[in-house]
Amino acid sequence: MIHRRYRRYLFLVFAALAMLGVRPLLLHAEEKNWQVTQATLPNGLQVVMLEDHRAPVVTLQVWYKVGSRNERPGITGISHLLEHLMFRGTPKYGQGEFSRLVQGKGGAHNAFTADDHTVYFENVASPHLDLLLELEADRMANLTLDDTSFSAERKIVMEERRMRTADEPTADLSEQVNAAAYTAHPYGWPVVGWMSDLEKMTLADVKGYRQIFYAPNNAIVVVAGDVSPETLLPKIKATFGAIRGGTATPTVTSEEPPQRGERRVTLKRPASLPLYIAAYHVPNLKSEDSFPLTLLSVILAGGRSSRLQTSLVEQKALVLGADADYGLPQRLPGLDAGESQAGPGRSRCKCAGKAALPVQYF
Repeated sequence: MIHRRYRRYLFLVFAALAMLGVRPLLLHAEEKNWQVTQATLPNGLQVVMLEDHRAPVVTLQVWYKVGSRNERPGITGISHLLEHLMFRGTPKYGQGEFSRLVQGKGGAHNAFTADDHTVYFENVASPHLDLLLELEADRMANLTLDDTSFSAERKIVMEERRMRTADEPTADLSEQVNAAAYTAHPYGWPVVGWMSDLEKMTLADVKGYRQIFYAPNNAIVVVAGDVSPETLLPKIKATFGAIRGGTATPTVTSEEPPQRGERRVTLKRPASLPLYIAAYHVPNLKSEDSFPLTLLSVILAGGRSSRLQTSLVEQKALVLGADADYGLPQRLPGLDAGESQAGPGRSRCKCAGKAALPVQYF
């Protein structure tokens, strides 16, 4: 479950931004009379609770502040692989028990890995929240990691990479664009990792990585829905409070140098139609330009009435589809990408499989 699935989880975005103190969303929460309560346990675990009693349901999320940017060449993709391994069970709840228990209560669960974080979440009727807290705390502290689970999940991740990147020309080109856009920063490698690194990764690599980053002091528990912070916080302390905090996690100090000219990537592979991608370096979520860029993406490609859709697709019929995406806010400066796919009979010579990375303009 990698970062391209974000659009399905807009509520998770709200929780993350509320956690970071982004004012526009917090003001909206105040207008709805939502109450956001925050606390920090002695072991360093941060807790964010959003009280909303409109329906008897609840969402539990555990955010680990680790993603592909925390990796290094040789173990790229290890954050995503560990996400898979987190579902392999513990001595108390064996393999498959997590899913069986959540689904048995009528709930749903999933997870995703991104550049900056890995997130696990469950949605269930509020009376079953205690079970979710126990399950998440148990796998945070007692995850079973052995050769059998490691070998099985590594094969699954490698097949996921083949299916979603190697067999998909659009995803393949996007990956090459990203790699060309960054020369120093770890945002340049894919969240799923390079195949050569996945092939050579070891169980010892995963165990060491988990020990560093999967500790309470590097995690945030977010609970939103039909809950009361006065009764919920003691339960979180009872389930997560006994887990020992870890040492301070390594800080990512790499900085991408300014780009001084256009970079161009040409990818040739069998495809029925050409694809063109243009990506620009843009500021991160803390910049005052973050929200204008988000709005700009909506104006350009946010639906049937957007500028690119009406002009390039419907009026001029130059392309079959056009998109522009500022993406979700990142901790560090990222990319704003636009893509279009030429229609049948249109010339391929100027855009087939190419990706232009214009000079940085922010």
